[in-house]
Amino acid sequence: MIIKNIESKVRLATFLSAGSFLTAIIMVLIISFFAYKQVSDARKSVYLLDANSVPLLARQTDVQMNRAAEYRAHINLFHTLFFNLTPDDKFIEYQMKQAMYLIDESGAAQYNNLKEKGYFNSILSSSAVLTIRTDSIYVDEAKKYFRYYGTQKIDRRSSTITRSLITEGYLSDLKKRSDNNPHAVLITRWKTLENKDLENVQKNNF
Repeated sequence: MIIKNIESKVRLATFLSAGSFLTAIIMVLIISFFAYKQVSDARKSVYLLDANSVPLLARQTDVQMNRAAEYRAHINLFHTLFFNLTPDDKFIEYQMKQAMYLIDESGAAQYNNLKEKGYFNSILSSSAVLTIRTDSIYVDEAKKYFRYYGTQKIDRRSSTITRSLITEGYLSDLKKRSDNNPHAVLITRWKTLENKDLENVQKNNF
């Protein structure tokens, strides 16, 4: 009888020890999960100092949560760099260099094609100032497809030409952001669908 009581106590002690051990492991896992979640949430918050050194809380958003807006900003940035030009060869070279960081070889192909046709030389010789206004940007996130609608103005000494510009292409996500590509997106298979004159206003030269 004494032996059976000892065996029961040993068995009970074993069960209690095992139960306590499992409970401790479960508690550690739960605490680790909530701690990780709290740290992850904290990383989405940054504090900025205003002019009076007062800390202001700024919330970061999930990358994918607002990806469509980043796509549109990237597309707008590229077209601004590629089509906003002044009669300065150094400025044109700089604009094209920055634009090429945002697009694949399809952008370089269009740039070289325009260069061979004397497009940039005509800007210099006519002292033309080119500006682009973004009208709208359509993005299909599922297909990573976009279509850009803009209005381009070419202001020369003799005339001001207004053109409609429609381009299309696809988007490819990059793994890392950089100073030259802050949205971590690459435009691919880019091509111009329409670039036609809407208005040609002659200037009076005295």
